[in-house]
Amino acid sequence: MTDSRDPHGRRHKRGYLPHFDAPGFAQFVTFRLNGSLPRSIVETLKFKFETKQINEIEYHWEVEKALDAGSGPTHLKDERIADLVSAAITHFDGKRYELNSWVLMPNHAHMLLCPFDEFEMSAIMHSIKSFTATKANRILGLSGRFWSPDYYDRFIRDRRHFLSTVKYIEENPVKAGLCRTPAEWKWSSAYRSAE
Repeated sequence: MTDSRDPHGRRHKRGYLPHFDAPGFAQFVTFRLNGSLPRSIVETLKFKFETKQINEIEYHWEVEKALDAGSGPTHLKDERIADLVSAAITHFDGKRYELNSWVLMPNHAHMLLCPFDEFEMSAIMHSIKSFTATKANRILGLSGRFWSPDYYDRFIRDRRHFLSTVKYIEENPVKAGLCRTPAEWKWSSAYRSAE
């Protein structure tokens, strides 16, 4: 569904989250494991968002708080799965998108990327999620949905927003108590740039 406020057709809805799908724009993306948010939280936030009690940013921060609390599956704690997803995220850096920052948390992932002109965000996300879901389920001996069907994206407005997003991504494991400094967290761009 195209948003009538966007004359270029770049905003659309899939599920209940709006998406901004325009190559060439830097975007902050969050995707999570299926079942990583309790149904009660999802339903409450969905209702608040749809009834305009909260905006997209407030929705996102509430989801982040709940994800960092770590309920539900935490398959990304498994090094085999974390290595698989890290490789998938970084594989197309420089080919389909410019990957500026990324991190894997126990039950979700963040990326800051700028898709190249011929690649849409929805196709990039589908590729990453479908490939890793199939392999991760095989490794873990699971079946069924691995990732939550939707993802959250927010386009980057300016340089200040870009820098604050990089900081947020890199400090997420520190804030969640998983490490003392961003460079200590193996599954992140901060770790890779410190090597």
